[in-house]
Amino acid sequence: MSRVLVAVLAVLLFAVPCVAGDRCETVFSGEKATYDPMVPGPVFDGGRDILYDNGPFENEPGLSVLQTALGMGTYGFGHQVSAGILISDEFVVPVGATWEIHDITFFAYQTGSSTTSTITGVYVEIYDGSPDNPASSRVWGDISVNTMTATMWSGVYRVLDTDPAATNRPIMASTSHIGTTLTAGEYWIVWQSDGSLASGPWAPPITITGQIGTGNGLQYYLDVWSPVVDLEGQGFPFIIEGVHPTPVEETTWSLVKAMFR
Repeated sequence: MSRVLVAVLAVLLFAVPCVAGDRCETVFSGEKATYDPMVPGPVFDGGRDILYDNGPFENEPGLSVLQTALGMGTYGFGHQVSAGILISDEFVVPVGATWEIHDITFFAYQTGSSTTSTITGVYVEIYDGSPDNPASSRVWGDISVNTMTATMWSGVYRVLDTDPAATNRPIMASTSHIGTTLTAGEYWIVWQSDGSLASGPWAPPITITGQIGTGNGLQYYLDVWSPVVDLEGQGFPFIIEGVHPTPVEETTWSLVKAMFR
């Protein structure tokens, strides 16, 4: 088979919205919703400065709503250790700044869990460029090492806009200890999660009411990095905490904090 044909097949396979399977959980996955009584979310507030927030996943109080009315169809994207799947997204340390990164909090769910977290591990690396670029180098981490130090329910359920009362996808906030210092530049976080249930873990995308595209996240599946797509490119929520000479308390993070009551 020619190299040109192989390249064409790879594009057709990976550069299209994923269907139900290890890569993502969609509205066609067949998992029936459950309707336990909704309970108030826990108190959650980072103990250090918020250096960076990549975007919200709660677009209604206590809910991360998948907007099927816009034609979207993916609850979350696979990044499970058991399937060897990784996901990645970027952040930028501003010119002239130096960040002492203590922790990063990631968000994931396992369909069918209660509000007691079933996430058992988070594995993280940081690169100085996009992981699909051979010129990029790892600057921190080892994807074989579990860095998770805490995990708890975020107070938010992932639901359909046509079924907002469902409670079988509670999103967990899992914190990894990083302990590194980064100077100005663009960086990409690569991570995957493990859990005690059969489903996922799945990473909910950044979710903004009325908006389809939310970012340029990537997913590594079958030895190929490809864009994360649900009609348009999707980003992943994460929050970086640490020390900065002039900490940034962004509006978006203030909104995220408000959901942990």
